[in-house]
Amino acid sequence: MKKVQLGNTDLMVTPIGFGVLTVGNTQLNLPIKEGAEVLRYALDRGINFLDTAQYYETYPYIREALKNTDHKPVIASKCLHYTYSEMEYAIDEALREMDIDCVDIFLLHEVRHGSDFDDRAGAWRCLQDAKAAGKVKYIGVSTHHVDVAERMADIPECDILFPLINFKSLGIRKGSEPGTKEEMESAIKKNADAGKGIFAMKAFGGGVLIENYIEALDYVSGIEGMDSIMMGFGTKEQVDRAIEYAEGTIDRNYVPDITGKKIMVDQGDCEGCGACIDRCPNKAIF
Repeated sequence: MKKVQLGNTDLMVTPIGFGVLTVGNTQLNLPIKEGAEVLRYALDRGINFLDTAQYYETYPYIREALKNTDHKPVIASKCLHYTYSEMEYAIDEALREMDIDCVDIFLLHEVRHGSDFDDRAGAWRCLQDAKAAGKVKYIGVSTHHVDVAERMADIPECDILFPLINFKSLGIRKGSEPGTKEEMESAIKKNADAGKGIFAMKAFGGGVLIENYIEALDYVSGIEGMDSIMMGFGTKEQVDRAIEYAEGTIDRNYVPDITGKKIMVDQGDCEGCGACIDRCPNKAIF
């Protein structure tokens, strides 16, 4: 697969990345060897960009996939915590559990609003120190929030932005209110103009838009300043289709088989508000 430069970094990444969350215990919960086999298959086929996080507990899959191979993918990880010591532990844990010498990208995970970034000053300082020490190459944030994304363009220490965006604006926030895809597009362009590396999450809106496979990927890949899109894979066939898309050989009428599709509440993110129960038209959640 072709590779593109990730912002002003020296990292060259494929336009499609492998979001490792999907194989882990909060989603498909594949056995380590089975999930690692899908990962290894993606690496063998040319995908060189992996996204994981401390919270996902998927480091063992990556470690297994990297055994006895010459593949050296670009790996991004993230941490939800706030303090210097918690971030320091998270970085050391990633290095140890994946058996690597340096994490290519380490992010503040899911920064929710402007003050949330300020509240994580200790963790952010740790990331800067880890970068200076060579434990991490580049640092930044992942976010669903337009206001956070806009702010990162003006933070010189921020190398990477990992924003949520899709053609239906699903999940995009701005402060305490919903945000729009147009607002996030503008924030992405601002970051790209500032030299930040940018890769996207939730092009399919967390699976809701998977029936619109081509439309969803066309939209995100066409955004000015977008370097790569993270996609979750659970099978080799899903990897194949994504590579076909990236290489321009996919059937433009392709629609994934969704007969086994399930929408689930992530228990780790659930706040117990009950909004999903009220909203579900099929009364499937209790």
